[in-house]
Amino acid sequence: MNILWFTWKDQKNPDAGGAEFINEGLASRLAKNGHHVKFIVANFKGGSSHEQLRGYEINRVGNRYTVYFEAFRYFKKHLQQWPDVIIEEINTMPFMTQLYSRSKRLLFIHQLCREIWFYQFPFLLAIIGYFLEPLYLKLLSSNKVVTVSQSSATDLVKYGFKKSNITIIPEFVDLRPIPNLSATKKFTEFTLLSLGSIRPMKRTHHQIKAFELAKEHIPKLKLKIVGRVSGIYGKKILKMIKHSKYSQDIEYIGKASQQKKQELLKKSHLLLATSVKEGWGLTITEAATQGTPAIAYNVDGLRDSIINNRTGLLVKESNPTSLSQLILKLYQNEDLYQRLQTAAWETSVKYTLQSSYKEFIKRLYNHTPWQ
Repeated sequence: MNILWFTWKDQKNPDAGGAEFINEGLASRLAKNGHHVKFIVANFKGGSSHEQLRGYEINRVGNRYTVYFEAFRYFKKHLQQWPDVIIEEINTMPFMTQLYSRSKRLLFIHQLCREIWFYQFPFLLAIIGYFLEPLYLKLLSSNKVVTVSQSSATDLVKYGFKKSNITIIPEFVDLRPIPNLSATKKFTEFTLLSLGSIRPMKRTHHQIKAFELAKEHIPKLKLKIVGRVSGIYGKKILKMIKHSKYSQDIEYIGKASQQKKQELLKKSHLLLATSVKEGWGLTITEAATQGTPAIAYNVDGLRDSIINNRTGLLVKESNPTSLSQLILKLYQNEDLYQRLQTAAWETSVKYTLQSSYKEFIKRLYNHTPWQ
């Protein structure tokens, strides 16, 4: 098939995250199996307008805000007759391809964004996005859709999508699970890991506050923070680290290589996840492959990636105090920690590209009825 994939960013974009890892992993497998995949995405500073990667093609047009119109123009000029199938990935805003293409279509929605608008955008833009989302979802609700968690599927049903039109595919990670837990060697001191892009919706400041509260009871506790810092929020986090009374025990590492990330996941004792909302907690699954359980807020996506009290712990109330109490609980209860560690590691082996691709291609081939 000729598959044209609309999404606003690719993995080389400085703002790329888990969604881009997933879609390009699937695209590489599609290409490997003989399909032709082309992406239309936003360009970024230093980005090339056209690139061939792992068998698929990336075409970059416009920027973060103009990509939706520029993608329409590019499609009309170059690709109108090309696709057998359009995959429209929605991340905050849709491309509304159904208004200008009659090709078969599949929506790919990792998560809905209503809560996130007020964390990531200026207030006026957030208000507009908040009220627009249910309107455009209503317009799109007759389409087939792929998502990555039950939380996202439940959200879609609320906005008019039929359950029968929704397919949930498992997420996947590219970290090979460690062969056995006895092979892991943790840091000497109990160490917390904050991993992921440092943005307001990730609430990294909650993790720092929780660390400070827990450290009052665990004097040798350490915190390592991994992720790209940008914008006002990034500066706030760096300032918060600098002025913390425990700053000597907080290490900001920045954006880490894959090798460094795997090392930190393996050696840390706990991963913290405090997002407002996710499609899936990809870092939680990554940590589990390396024998590290997670404590996460009980929100969409994160609650899907943790089986509470079995593979990790969910915080009942999304605040630093409640988070710090669970950090202390696992520090003091070695038996509970080891049970969570073992179950998380054992469960992580099923999150493979093969299992995700199998469900994805099944939906892609199931053409009846297409919109």
